Amino acid sequence: MTHVVVDPVTRIEGHLRVEAEVDGGAVKQAWSSSTMFRGIELIVRGRDPRDAWAFAQRICGVCTAVHAIGSCRAVEKAIGAVPPPNARLLRNLILAAQNVQDHVIHFYHLHALDWVDIVSALKADPAKTSALAQSLSDWPLSSTTYFAGVRDRMKAFVERGKLGIFANAYWGHPAYRLPPEANLMALAHYLEALDWQRRFIRIHAILGGKNPHLQSFLVGGAATPVDPDSQNSLNMETIAALDGLVADGMDFVSRVYVPDVLAIASFYKDWAAFGAGIGNYMSYGDYPEGDDESTQLFLPGIIRGRDLTKIGPVDQTKVTEQIARSWYDYSGGNEQALNPFQGETTPHFTGPKPPFERLEVAQKYSWVKSPRYDGEPMEVGPLARMLIAYVSGRPARAKELVEKALSSLGVGPTALCSTLGRVAARAIDAQVLVESMDTWVKGLADNMGRRDYRIQDNSKWDPGTWPSDCYGAGFVEGPRGSLGHWVHINDGAIANYQCVVPTTWNAGPRDAKGQPGPYEASLVGTPVAIPEQPLEILRTLHSFDPCMGCAVHVVDATKRELAHISLT
Repeated sequence: MTHVVVDPVTRIEGHLRVEAEVDGGAVKQAWSSSTMFRGIELIVRGRDPRDAWAFAQRICGVCTAVHAIGSCRAVEKAIGAVPPPNARLLRNLILAAQNVQDHVIHFYHLHALDWVDIVSALKADPAKTSALAQSLSDWPLSSTTYFAGVRDRMKAFVERGKLGIFANAYWGHPAYRLPPEANLMALAHYLEALDWQRRFIRIHAILGGKNPHLQSFLVGGAATPVDPDSQNSLNMETIAALDGLVADGMDFVSRVYVPDVLAIASFYKDWAAFGAGIGNYMSYGDYPEGDDESTQLFLPGIIRGRDLTKIGPVDQTKVTEQIARSWYDYSGGNEQALNPFQGETTPHFTGPKPPFERLEVAQKYSWVKSPRYDGEPMEVGPLARMLIAYVSGRPARAKELVEKALSSLGVGPTALCSTLGRVAARAIDAQVLVESMDTWVKGLADNMGRRDYRIQDNSKWDPGTWPSDCYGAGFVEGPRGSLGHWVHINDGAIANYQCVVPTTWNAGPRDAKGQPGPYEASLVGTPVAIPEQPLEILRTLHSFDPCMGCAVHVVDATKRELAHISLT
């Protein structure tokens, strides 16, 4: 039995430590731990609920807009505010833009190097690479000359002896299978994606003033005015700009991202048998096109035990968090399972002080709590969304793309429940969303044409109109899955605030019953050829796209000043 420690897991947001027991060339047990603490729930307590989104957005430097929207929705639910159609469209566009950009970045810049051997690309024949690329799509940057240029630039980079971001990797590992030409093609698209994502996210600058941490959110709607006759509002000129950026997004996703995912997956079909994990999937649903939940692009639902014949409803009263293996205390006892409305955030670190050799897994070993639905762990993320879409047939485009991907790879639907399935689901999610963005931009233009400029429900802005004591929960489907914000408002101020983020669902440690979280369960059975180079463990972990910055944070209880920035 070999004990493997991966700390830190790189190419993610935040700090994640994973330990695994490897025997007979495969993982037998695994433990997931985050060694930082999140304190945003304590920071917003006592504040004006209308300001909470600005704080919540700072939970992460990547997952920004999703937290702002979740916070706004929670407060709106509590006070009874209903955003008008234009605000829904603006939020859908902002949220979809973040998801699409994030999926592309995840595949090329955070995950692809688990499958792509960059050093092998130096041996590629540019002509054969061109032939391969042109067999997949009609993307214009596919000539022999183009790929020769990328290969030569990489060679010059390597010959300088400074690999930079490519330095610390397991190049030459026996788990890599792509031919040199596929590696070169992926490398070229890695570089193209860097420029593409910079262009595409200008949508956030147009709709929110900046990226990250957009400034246009508002409880009850949006702060971005809509008026075709004003240069200081969203007008037909900005609609044209949005049209162009969305078209650019559809072009790259459909002609580069999706073909690359399917091409690379074709060399790793056996990975459809690894990484399935717990087999329970949940999605809150999102992208409303009306006031009713039934109008959402993605419907809410739960799948249990990989049963792809039925979908159960989502009942928010069944969501709880446990801390049996987390560094927190509950006032009523640490074996409790608390719904977020009654949730508590009382940190109590009892673990070994770093550096340490092993986690104390029989005790508490993570700053991440253990969310459960009706007592069971749930995997959330694009895979959950696509499975629910596939089973429900809604949206129809998602089901169509899932079936196309399965047919292309020659595998059945159960293959989706795997490491490889998570990778494919993200690409399909991106294509569904970027195509939907085109519809939402047209919806904004149509509303302008009808002179409907409403962007906010002002009827609930005055705290004097609120109930003296009220509760609200706001739900969002972010790039990594189901996000919930819960708020209790008393006398116009936040009495309690809890966030249960996608990575909390996926990265949580074992609960009071000993049930592992999705990361931990998904690693069991994963092959490991070289324990000292656990590339295969990283493949499965990265397929979730961990965002530990959302799940946990660092706090200094002594309130020391860490930096001072002068604006004069």
